Amino acid sequence: MNNLLRILGDGRFHSGEELGAVLGVSRSAVWKHLQRLEGEYGVELFRVPGRGYRLAEPLSLLSYEESSVVLTRFGWQLCLQDTVDSTNAEAFRLLQSGMAAPFVILAEGQTAGRGRRGRPWASPPAQNIYYTLALKISNGPQGLSGLSLVVGLAVLQALRHAGINNAGLKWPNDIYANGKKIAGILLELTGDPADVCHVIIGIGINVNMAATAVEIDQPWTSVRAQTGVLANRSELVNLVSESLHLYLSRHAQEGFSSLRDDWEANNLWQGKLCTLSTGSQQVKGLMIGVNEFGALRLLVDGQGEQHFSGGELSLRLDHDS
Repeated sequence: MNNLLRILGDGRFHSGEELGAVLGVSRSAVWKHLQRLEGEYGVELFRVPGRGYRLAEPLSLLSYEESSVVLTRFGWQLCLQDTVDSTNAEAFRLLQSGMAAPFVILAEGQTAGRGRRGRPWASPPAQNIYYTLALKISNGPQGLSGLSLVVGLAVLQALRHAGINNAGLKWPNDIYANGKKIAGILLELTGDPADVCHVIIGIGINVNMAATAVEIDQPWTSVRAQTGVLANRSELVNLVSESLHLYLSRHAQEGFSSLRDDWEANNLWQGKLCTLSTGSQQVKGLMIGVNEFGALRLLVDGQGEQHFSGGELSLRLDHDS
């Protein structure tokens, strides 16, 4: 399917005869492939007798060659797939099969993408970035402390290099641009977090997704919506990889405390009234930053400063803030 998409990705007309010749299949087989593109990938095609087929608009597909060149410099392996249920789930399976970390899973699309707190992550094919890095952590809590916030910083800087200058961070690991979510991060662990474990770092970035492509239950935006042009997804993947390597190396050497000021400088909700949902209760307070371990610092009326951390916490901005 990717070969067919790469040919059509230029947005120009291609005849069935031309497509069949390039792919080495019959014209009837081309027709079946085109039907699959529409049905399984949700790709919109234009058909004009005498001219052939073209996509409703150009696509930017991922490039194994371009991304592997960058990752090889870091000693990271690359697995690029057309479609998976979830890049995080695929990383778990590869670890269980004996594949050695570090490695990166990239997919053109996901059928069961996941966000934090079990929420679905919109994953239409050939439009966004679905990226998972599997790392081995050997120094226990020190290696995990503030890690999700560091990944958020890395993704934020990659987006800024891509031209998203108005982006910032929402604790613990979302990236917003112009008040709308543009990227999210999901960290999962396997092994003993007090000793040696693997951390699965899942990153989802809205890149070229159209507003009509999916239904999402919160305000969101994309790289294309912010810049006004079709983004090169492979270039953005490489920016993410380079930024991740830089920030993760610094975190491994110096810990989160060395990056705390950087994170707080990009905290969109600094000094604002927020409500923290802990599952069993809600806590209202003034966000005053994060501590040296990446835990949220809230100034709660009558109770002073309190710290919160954990994967099931959810922070939202109060409307009167």
